[in-house]
Amino acid sequence: MGERHRDLLTSAHWGTYWVDVENGKVTALRDFAPDPDPSPIGHGIVSVLEGPTRITRPMVRRGWLEHGPGGDTHKRGEDEYVPVTWDQMNKIVADEITRIRQTFGNGALYAGSYGWASAGRFHHAQGQLKRFLNLAGGYVRSVDTYSHAAAEVVTPHVIGGFDMLVKDTTTWGSIIEHAELFVAFGGVPVKNGQISQGGTGRHIQRGALREAHAAGVGFVNVSPLRSDLLEELDAHWIAPRPSTDTALMLALCHTLLAEGLHDPAFLSRYCTGFDRFAAYLTGDSDGTPKSADWAAPICDLPADTIRNLARRMARSRTMISVSWSLTRQDHGEMCYWAAISLAAMLGQIGQPGTGIGFGYSAENFIGASLHYPRFASVPQGRNPVDDFIPVARITEMLENPGGIYDYNGQRRTFPDIRMIWWAGGNPFHHHQDLNRFRKALAKAETIVVNDWCWTAMARHADIVLPCTTTLERADIALNPRDPVQVVMDPVIPPVGEARSDHDIFRGIAGALGFEQQFTEGRTPEEWMRHLYDVSRQQAAEKGIEMPGWDQFQRDGWFTIPGPAQEQVLLSGFRADPQAHPLTTPSGRIELFSETVASFAYDDYPGHAAWTEPQEWLGAARPGQLHMISNQPRTKLHSQLDHGSVSRNDRIAGREPVTMHPEDAAERGLTEGQMLRVFNERGAFLGGLRLSTDVRRGVIQVATGAWFDPQDGTCRVGNPNAVTLDRGTSRLAQGPSAHSCLVSVEPAPGPLPAPRAYDGPRIAGA
Repeated sequence: MGERHRDLLTSAHWGTYWVDVENGKVTALRDFAPDPDPSPIGHGIVSVLEGPTRITRPMVRRGWLEHGPGGDTHKRGEDEYVPVTWDQMNKIVADEITRIRQTFGNGALYAGSYGWASAGRFHHAQGQLKRFLNLAGGYVRSVDTYSHAAAEVVTPHVIGGFDMLVKDTTTWGSIIEHAELFVAFGGVPVKNGQISQGGTGRHIQRGALREAHAAGVGFVNVSPLRSDLLEELDAHWIAPRPSTDTALMLALCHTLLAEGLHDPAFLSRYCTGFDRFAAYLTGDSDGTPKSADWAAPICDLPADTIRNLARRMARSRTMISVSWSLTRQDHGEMCYWAAISLAAMLGQIGQPGTGIGFGYSAENFIGASLHYPRFASVPQGRNPVDDFIPVARITEMLENPGGIYDYNGQRRTFPDIRMIWWAGGNPFHHHQDLNRFRKALAKAETIVVNDWCWTAMARHADIVLPCTTTLERADIALNPRDPVQVVMDPVIPPVGEARSDHDIFRGIAGALGFEQQFTEGRTPEEWMRHLYDVSRQQAAEKGIEMPGWDQFQRDGWFTIPGPAQEQVLLSGFRADPQAHPLTTPSGRIELFSETVASFAYDDYPGHAAWTEPQEWLGAARPGQLHMISNQPRTKLHSQLDHGSVSRNDRIAGREPVTMHPEDAAERGLTEGQMLRVFNERGAFLGGLRLSTDVRRGVIQVATGAWFDPQDGTCRVGNPNAVTLDRGTSRLAQGPSAHSCLVSVEPAPGPLPAPRAYDGPRIAGA
């Protein structure tokens, strides 16, 4: 990779680090000095590069090996594994792909692999998998994301798309200079902003919030969790019942309309359908005015709190911030539609520092001042299979092959999947109702997993392909979403017989006869140089200068300066809606969508509307609590859950369950006590943590604990053991994990010992 005289570097989605190595072992990661707010997450990898959680050899589950595809699928998660050689494994996988293709066709192969494995530009597990499978005849794919599927589907109908709303978000510099009020629906959780997909070298979210506060911007945190916004911002905390955000937004809209605080000129020039939406707000269309008095008992807030917030927003230069988490609730699409409608009524969209923003601090890059150069990636080719499912509907697909479902105006059919391939992800983190999911997985004949450690998904695989970590292979972190571009050094040799994902697929491609097409005759280093040179050329076309390859390798990193001007979302549209129309059918913001109305969904009248959730405190049984299962602060999803940073935050080895002291007192519970959290879907064990920063009637549990089931109970505290696996609606079919009721009781003793981090039984070990 070229001669270097510098400290070793690595990059991850959560940060950039210098790496210390002694005698072929990683001894420490050191924070990257140019980063003003480094994340501790990366330090957790040092203790787990080797040990019981590391996969060091190719493995086949005994039941599958002895009885063939579909053999003893009920033993997945508990069965013994048999090591094989790489030559044997290449033939095993190639033969199974051939069997699937010849017997069922490529439409029986699902590659749901959900990325985030590596920040490297070349060693991107999902990209390598899809390139390989496209050459092998294709696969059924997933669409949308667990992060914000509901928004991805609804916003194109309302405001012209979701990707542009994220990439073109008004930058923090504009907010700091121009905003007076920042209303954060779902907060601005800095813990989430530790990460950016593709590598992070400069964390900005905490500093930006502090600068805005110092500049006089007032903050309102609308969330069941006070901790969703930094305490030092002195925010006004409004804590509605979870899953009632849409009702609150509608009541704010009603107040603006009833008191003449809306902007008719903006609505007339830039929007369509306001008359239909207004008729709903006033009750002319259904007999129920969506007033503050109507919303107060739904949200469990004083009506005057709602009215006063609407008035404050109307008299201020206001930025409305909407968390991605709001989409992950029953009818989460409606939250985004209502928020856009609220911002449109205020009339400040497209002006500096105001309007609306989506996902501030959901990832580190949101609101950053960036050029977004177009960087090259490994080409995936064309997928010959034209079939997909919404990303969160995998359980239903496996349970109901041939079943009919609705999605975004389409009537679709679930495919009959016989083989699943996962590379670089762990659906036992992302997915809901894990006991149901686990049963559904048993219907697949073969499950293949690429991973470096024994996650729950790896332990439910029939074929396990051990891959290297980022510390064991060379790569480059070229990320248009971060100014810092980093060389990722190979600091230690591969542990055991682990191979990079590229080399894994190259070997299987050779057994299938298309290795040359897969590699294009390039070595991994030649691929990296090719991707870098193409990226450098494309950046130069935008006036961005990047160093040559050799200098990049010598220096280890460089920074792309930001643009001279701050970005304002939809500023061009605001200046001239005819010259810069939106991509909606009307070219304007559609407060009423004829397209959505034409779908004839009984819960979607064509505009933002309130639909009572299936699970919420307004329909809770006595003693039930609403559970918020948000993103963790000690790991990315479930990555490095087995590492020291994550496990040091546990209570007796279990995930903390945060509860208001008064709710705990009513149940006779005390700080640090072991709890059983349960409903009809399952249960998990956790340790009690008391805090007044959580709303009464609510508990908070971070996601990401490795699923460790025993009789339907997760022993280490994965909240998705109890979350509802139901689509947000027929429109988007997104995940609705945040609409979840649970009961809590003292955990019965003696507690079962956690087994998530022990690794499976291995023949001959």
